[in-house]
Amino acid sequence: MRAVILAAFAAFALTMVLTPWAAKAFRRLKAGQPIRTDGPQTHLTKSGTPTMGGVVIIVTAILAFLLGHVVLMALPDANTFERPRGITATGAVLVGIFALAGFVGFLDDWLKIRKKNSGGISGRAKIAGLSLSAAGVGAFGAYYTGSVGQTVFSPYLSFTQDITWLPVTKIGIVVLFVFIVNAAGNGANLTDGLDGLLTGTSIMVFSAYLVVGFWQYRHWCGSPDGVLNQSYCYDVRDPLEVALVAGAVAGALFGFLWWNTSPATIFMGDSGSLALGALIAGMAFATKTIFLLPIIGALFVIETMSRIIQFTSFRLTGRRVFRMAPIHHHFELAGWSEVNVVVRFWIIAGIGIAMGLGFFFADFLRVAG
Repeated sequence: MRAVILAAFAAFALTMVLTPWAAKAFRRLKAGQPIRTDGPQTHLTKSGTPTMGGVVIIVTAILAFLLGHVVLMALPDANTFERPRGITATGAVLVGIFALAGFVGFLDDWLKIRKKNSGGISGRAKIAGLSLSAAGVGAFGAYYTGSVGQTVFSPYLSFTQDITWLPVTKIGIVVLFVFIVNAAGNGANLTDGLDGLLTGTSIMVFSAYLVVGFWQYRHWCGSPDGVLNQSYCYDVRDPLEVALVAGAVAGALFGFLWWNTSPATIFMGDSGSLALGALIAGMAFATKTIFLLPIIGALFVIETMSRIIQFTSFRLTGRRVFRMAPIHHHFELAGWSEVNVVVRFWIIAGIGIAMGLGFFFADFLRVAG
């Protein structure tokens, strides 16, 4: 746990220092965020705010993750069990999808800046980029075993890992991973519309996966006999690695939120939102909590469904259900201040996360008790 805490604090410190420096650098490069002219008029004052802050989040989180591994390798064996000796397959999968999805988002941000509009790359190109990234990483996660003899992604769909049902092929797992990465990535992207909304929500989500990962580590089937007196264990691979990645990203987001809260000094852009959403999908697979993801990521589901409902209603009837989609803009146009929308949506996100963790622990007590 010391390595996880150190990684989180290191990421926080690095992001606190590097984010304002990046904001000044991007401003000199005229890398300002183009603002939609058909959006809330209050957002027009944000035009020119530096974007691509997600690059800072990705870089600092990965550096902190590597630092955490240095600490893990330095710890005496007596203080831990089966700790990672180096970067594991799980770590490679999580960091890989985080970086690759971030690169897709970076291309989108760069084109927006170059074209000086909010268009960026096309929706199909964005889906193609995420799909190719997820397919490559997913194939590694589904097929690579190394000396461990266990893949990162189980050939089962699961609720809270112990209820393993509906076995699927490894190809099926890769296809499902591609779908979930696209869904989570775009859900996070839609949520990133107000200062601090996605950042604060993601802090809670990654903190939840830190808890899940560390809990699975303390009740892990890979622990040697006699270390834990337990009647139930989790058959996952490298659970401490999940906690380490989650802690590093949460720490980076805490530092970024200092500068991203309203009025934002810098936006994370698609570089950050796509990377965060894709990583959340990876953690759901690595912890075998796939069907808990819509509960833990409840706010992402709400934002996505509001967009789908709006689009479907307008195409079929010519009428809009919401004043503007995603739904956070609806409440802005209804007269809520930006800060009110953000804080209240954080509360909604927190309720979903609390419910997800409640299901997770209730299932453990049901089986272990």
